[in-house]
Amino acid sequence: MIPASFRDCKAWQKEWLPLSTTSDEACKLYDAILTQYVTWRNDQSLGGIEGCIAAMQAADPNFVMGHVISTGLELVGTGSSVLLNERLASALQRTVELAKAQDITPRERLHVRAMEQFSKGCLPKACDLWDEILLEHPTDMLALKFAHDGFFYLGYQTQMRDSVARVLPHWKPHMPLYSYLKGIYSFGLLETHFYDQAEKIAKEGLALTPDDAWSVHSVAHVHEMRAEVDKGLKFMETTEKDWEGCDMLACHNYWHWALYFIEKGDYEAALKIYDSQVFHRCVSSGAMLDTVDACSMLYRLQMEGVSVKDRWRELQQVTQPHMEDHVLLFNDLHFLMTSLGAEDQASTQRLLESLQQLVEAPRENHQHQLARVVGLPMCQALLEYDQGNFSKAVELLQPIRYRFREIGGSDAQRDVFSQLLIHAAMKSDKKQHQRLARCLLVERDAARPNSSLTDRLIQRANALHC
Repeated sequence: MIPASFRDCKAWQKEWLPLSTTSDEACKLYDAILTQYVTWRNDQSLGGIEGCIAAMQAADPNFVMGHVISTGLELVGTGSSVLLNERLASALQRTVELAKAQDITPRERLHVRAMEQFSKGCLPKACDLWDEILLEHPTDMLALKFAHDGFFYLGYQTQMRDSVARVLPHWKPHMPLYSYLKGIYSFGLLETHFYDQAEKIAKEGLALTPDDAWSVHSVAHVHEMRAEVDKGLKFMETTEKDWEGCDMLACHNYWHWALYFIEKGDYEAALKIYDSQVFHRCVSSGAMLDTVDACSMLYRLQMEGVSVKDRWRELQQVTQPHMEDHVLLFNDLHFLMTSLGAEDQASTQRLLESLQQLVEAPRENHQHQLARVVGLPMCQALLEYDQGNFSKAVELLQPIRYRFREIGGSDAQRDVFSQLLIHAAMKSDKKQHQRLARCLLVERDAARPNSSLTDRLIQRANALHC
């Protein structure tokens, strides 16, 4: 039985967010799913998100917003494409047909349209529709979270911040999920480099809800971007008990913890977190966030000179089924790291050739359009670097380095590609590239003072080029 604290038909109506169903149980289960999405936690006492979805669909099989949230969460998870997954394509079609056949609210119709656009890869259009919902319904948390994720995938950092800022005055402390707005807003602030304000807002959120894993994650980012390793390590250690149960984000928080150790040069400690937490959780969940974190972590360690070959082969078992998904370029690049690391030439070729085919006929898919000028050159640079063609990798990456943001993700996540350019430039036999490496390191030192990793790279560059 779903707890009475979740909102029924009347409660949603009272908040000016009516749901087109007569089933109180379906409304409450919708709320339970939304709550787990926002809190990054599968609540097993409720049956987790999957259990709640099944129960909601049983309570009202024709509940349009029930289909929107269930299908939307799978789409936004980016682990599957309607082009390859017939079940997902069928679920999307069912939602669209139900919306056409029923007298639902304009807000609900916009949700259906946004989901359709996202499924086609039209992420900017989907975000525009979610923003349109928020103009009239600023307390629609599903629209807010879907927009936040969409902007994240697009690398739209300012929009990610402002979409939350403009709705904040409409939220009141008594409203369900109010405290979680702090962490969501904080993340937009830090991605636009307002680090002091981001930390302040995130800690306000933690004061209200200590187990808010996203606020913890935001503070972890602040320490990462400032190279405050000791502060970061202490913060993660003292808060671990609060967020380790947030199964949808815990892996990512452990990844941040490991980054501090990589920054310090304590590779054994980083590998311990990888083996005990990141890889374990990645295999268990199959979630794309967990998977790309595992890929990125091994690649960073490999660039630092750490041997991780056996781990690449293990991780390849997770990424191999996704080589032709092509939902996000960000994901593709991380899958490619793994096939290269595992020396799986067939998977590497499959990823690159299938992506090239989509680039030739991208239609309205934003990611496939972007692949021609950003995605494929970045993929090719990974391949060239792996083959020891360092100067070619530099030539591919240098002209687009200010466009890395367009593949999405956070500044911290994309830093792996900035590091790749530095390593390639250092190893290139061209003097111009070696000078570029030193310039890039000066830039890095200015943006992130007191970084041990930057200091190590500067020493390595000096030793190579003296």
